[in-house]
Amino acid sequence: MDIPAASTPIVCDMTNAPDTAEERLAEYQHLFTRALIGRERTPGGIRFRFHAEPGIAPWVRDLAAREKACCAFFAFEVSTRGDEVVWDAAVSDDDDARATLAELYALPDTAVASLDELRQRLAPQGLDIESNPAGTIHRVRHTGNHTGVHVGDRAGDASSAGPELGPGLHSIPRYRFTVEA
Repeated sequence: MDIPAASTPIVCDMTNAPDTAEERLAEYQHLFTRALIGRERTPGGIRFRFHAEPGIAPWVRDLAAREKACCAFFAFEVSTRGDEVVWDAAVSDDDDARATLAELYALPDTAVASLDELRQRLAPQGLDIESNPAGTIHRVRHTGNHTGVHVGDRAGDASSAGPELGPGLHSIPRYRFTVEA
C-alpha cells in the first residue's frame, strides 16, 4: 500500500463525487449492516473485514476508490482472503490524518443518516457543520462549547491545498472542512 506523503493536504472534497455526503453515509451504513464481520487496528492503520458474498468485493473496491478520489491523504487496499473481503486503510504521517482515520474506524458505531445527526455527534467536540445548498462541501467551525475530544489544530500554510483553502484545515471522512476560530 502506497502511503501518501505527510505533505498531502488533509482535505476531503466531494465536489466532483458521483454521490452526496448523505448518500455516502447511507451507503456505509448499508454496507456495514449487510456484510461487516469485524474491524481491527493494524500496525499501519485499520482493517475492515466483510463477508465475501457476491457483489461485496466490487462494492468495497468502488467505495474505496471514491474515498481515495476525494481524500488523497488516504491509502486503501482491498483484497479477498478466503471467505472475507478485507479493506485496509492507512493515512499520511499527520495528526489530523490519523484523527480522520480514527473517525473512519469508528464509523460502524457512529454512522449517521444525515448531516443533522453528524452535527449532533460532533457538537460535544465543540464543532459545528455548515453545508452549501448542494450538500457536497461542508465547513466546520469551533463553537467554544467543547465537552469532548478535541480534533486539534493543523498549523502551517495550506496554500498547497488550493486557493479556496486556508490554514487550520480539518477533515472527517468524505467532508471538506475549514476550521474557523
